[in-house]
Formats: sequence, structure tokens, C-alpha cells
Amino acid sequence: MVTTVIAAVCFIIGGGLAYLFFRYGLKNKYNNIIKEAETEAEVIKKNKLLEVKEKFLNKKADLEKEVAARNQKIQQAENKLKQREIVLGQKQEEVQRKRNEAEAIKENLEAQIVIVEKKKEELERLQSQEREKLEALSGLSAEEAKERLVESLKEEAKTQAASYINDIMEDAKLTANKEAKRIVIQSIQRVATETAIENSVTVFHIDSDEIKGRIIGREGRNIRALEAATGVEIVVDDTPEAIVLSAFDPVRREIARLALHQLVTDGRIHPARIEEVVAKVRKQVEEEIIETGKRTTIDLGIHGLHPELIRIIGKMKYRSSYGQNLLQHARETANLCAVMASELGLNPKKAKRAGLLHDIGKVPDEEPELPHALYGMKLAEKFKEKADICNAIGAHHEEVEMTSLLAPIVQICDAISGARPGARREIVEAYIKRLNDLEQLAMSYPGVTKTYAIQAGRELRVIVGADKIDDKQTESLSTEIAKKIQDEMTYPGQVKITVIRETRAVSFAK
Repeated sequence: MVTTVIAAVCFIIGGGLAYLFFRYGLKNKYNNIIKEAETEAEVIKKNKLLEVKEKFLNKKADLEKEVAARNQKIQQAENKLKQREIVLGQKQEEVQRKRNEAEAIKENLEAQIVIVEKKKEELERLQSQEREKLEALSGLSAEEAKERLVESLKEEAKTQAASYINDIMEDAKLTANKEAKRIVIQSIQRVATETAIENSVTVFHIDSDEIKGRIIGREGRNIRALEAATGVEIVVDDTPEAIVLSAFDPVRREIARLALHQLVTDGRIHPARIEEVVAKVRKQVEEEIIETGKRTTIDLGIHGLHPELIRIIGKMKYRSSYGQNLLQHARETANLCAVMASELGLNPKKAKRAGLLHDIGKVPDEEPELPHALYGMKLAEKFKEKADICNAIGAHHEEVEMTSLLAPIVQICDAISGARPGARREIVEAYIKRLNDLEQLAMSYPGVTKTYAIQAGRELRVIVGADKIDDKQTESLSTEIAKKIQDEMTYPGQVKITVIRETRAVSFAK
């Protein structure tokens, strides 16, 4: 038992000693860790201080650069201000010099005014002396001479007044003629239209020549059926990718073109299908004719027309006269009639109605034996148009007597629309030749570089070289060209000649 106690005591003593040794070693390790941490913290602190110092130096350098740049800008601004001060000083000296010159001129003028006043007084004195001498020589006083002079002037004035009255009467006649021309020209200028030229053939384009065989059909049955249904001659020749539709009736040509387009698009081409498509397209074209007539009357502000007259107006779209589209001609004539009626103080709506209907006799559904003006008058009477409008339609070619002022207006406007440059085929070449003659005439003068005839030949622009002709010579050149045109050429209205002289300075920025 004693041995057990001794063993227990030894175990306890040994455990205590071990604990003491362990605690001592742990304390040493703890102290080492603290020292290492302090060393690392010192290193980090030094690094951070170096970084902060480096950033501070960079910021300082940037700030010094910015300050230097600002100082440079300030220096430049100061230099500019000094230059402006110098310029202002020079200008001020110039103003002072001019002011001194103006004062000197003023003093000179005042001296000259004094001299003129003295000369004026001397002249009055001399006139008074001369008057006294004349009175002594003639034996008449100044009042008596004045009375005799007034009597002689009265007689001369009466003679001149009679002559002046005759001149006024002649001038009034010429002015009336000029006024009439002015109204006509103004009516032309206030209406601008497009030029449309119709012909008697239509070219139908196809994608490939293989379709030609399908259109002709076996033994030509398809093309015969198409020609019989439309009344149009269809020419299939060696022209690549094209078929020609020939007929004098534009409505038939349009029906044939649309029907052919539908057949080629659909791909089914045989006689029964051709008749079906042609009938369908003919109905569509008739509807389009009526729609065109309605749209035309609405555009022109004409109301209350008979439906048959509206259909005839729409049919004008597919007719032409001397190459001029008939509907376009009718619209143009209607607008001209309205303008001219307004200028003359008449009813513009009624004039526009008569102008639109004046050629309805050219689009009959049957072939009449009457001239188109008389046939159009019969149609207007049939569809209950007023008597003055019917007379204007029938009399626009003087085939019946004119009974109202609408008739001559329609006649004049019809002629204006037909005679407008470019309206009808046969006068286009003459119109172009006149423009070329105008330009060539001006080009024949020395110093002229370019010429342009504009505004349908109503104005001629002449460009001259600035180194060959001066400003005074341009005025005489304009007068000479105008006189030569007046003497050598025939033209309607008047031609304005504008001579342009300019100096150009050209530089390039690279």
C-alpha cells in the first residue's frame, strides 16, 4: 500500500513537472510569434509610407504640369490682348485721321458755300441790270412781257393738248390690245401641266422567249383567240423578250396588255381561259374609266355631271389628239378657262365645266358623221347641260354661232393648250429649234461663254467672261441681244435677256 501511495505521489509530481515544461515552451512560442508580427508590421508600414510618398510625388508633378499649362494659356491670352490693344490703337489713329480729314473737308465746303452765296448775289444783281436794260429796249415792263408770254403759252398748250388727246386715244387702243394679251399670257403661265405623248403600239415585256410559244399556242389558236377577244393585233417576232400589241384604240390595247399579263402570270393559256380573262379585264377597265372620270371632276371641283358624261371624261384618258393626251388637254383647258374667266370677271366654275367638256365628241361609243364639236354639243344637250355650256362646246371650232362669252374663252384656251410648246408632236421640233436659235444668237457676240434659254424660251441667260467684258458693257450687250432677237426672230410674248458677269476666287484647304 505504501508503494502504491509512493507511486501515486510520483505520478502527480511528474505530471506537474510536465505541465510546467509545456507552459514554458508555449510562452516562448507566443513571444516569438509576437516578435515576427511586429517585424512584418514594421515592413508593411515602411512599404505603405513609400507608396504614399510616391503617389504624393506623382500628384505634385501632375499639379505642376497643370499649373504650367494654365500659365501658358494665360500668357497666350495676354499676348492676344496686347495684339488687340495694338490693333485698336491703330484703328483709333485711323479714325482720328479720318475725323481730321472730314473737318478739313467741312471747312473747305463752308468756304465754298460762302463763295457760292457771293456769286449768287452777284448773279441776281446782274440779272436785275439786264432786266432793266431789256425793259428800256423793248418799251415793255416785266409784267406786260409776262402777260404776253402767258397768252402765247396758252395757245401753244391748247394745240399740244389736242395732240395729246389724240395720242391718248391711240395709246388706249394699243393698251387694250396689250391687256388682252397680258390676260392670255398670264393664264398660260398660271397653269403648269405635264406633257404626255401617246402612240399606237404597246410593248409587252416577257421573262423569256419560251413564253412566246405558249402565247401562240398549238397551230396559233391561242393568239387567234386573243386577237378575236380584244380586237388588237399581236405581233410576235424575233424581238427578244417582247411582244408588240398594235391598235389605234388605246382602250383595246390596255385591255389586251392587262389580259396578257394575267394569262402569263397564271400560266393557264387556252382559248376558253383567254375569253374569261379578257371579259374580266374589260370589266375592270370600264370600272377604272368611271373612277378616273369621278376623280377628275372631284379634282377640278365640278359637280352635278351626268354619269354618262363622267364615263366619257374617264375614257379620254385612253385617247389622244395629235399626240396630246385628251384627258390632260381637257384638264388643262378647264384650268385655263377658269383663270381667264376670273381675269375677265366671269363665273370661273362654269368656264371650267365648259373647258372640261369641250372635246367629249372625240370619244364616241359609235362612229358619228358630225364633227366632234357638234357631236359633243349634242351629247351635252342630251345629258341636260345648260345652253351656254352647250354653245361653248359646239362653237369652239366656229361650227355654230357663239351666243355667250364662254364660247370665245373655251376657243382661246383650247388653242393655248394645243399650241403650248411640247404639247403636240408636230411643233416640238420647231420649239426646240427656236430655243437653240436663241442660244446660238447670243453666243455669236464676243465675250459670251455660255447661254441658257429657260422658262420655255421666255428668258435667255447669258454668261460673259469677267476678264473680257466690264459692267458697263454688259448693259449694252443685253440691249444689243434684245434688239437682234426682236429684228431676226419670231416668238410669242416677250423674251427677257439677263446678262451675268461674275468674278470667282477659288482656294483649297488641305
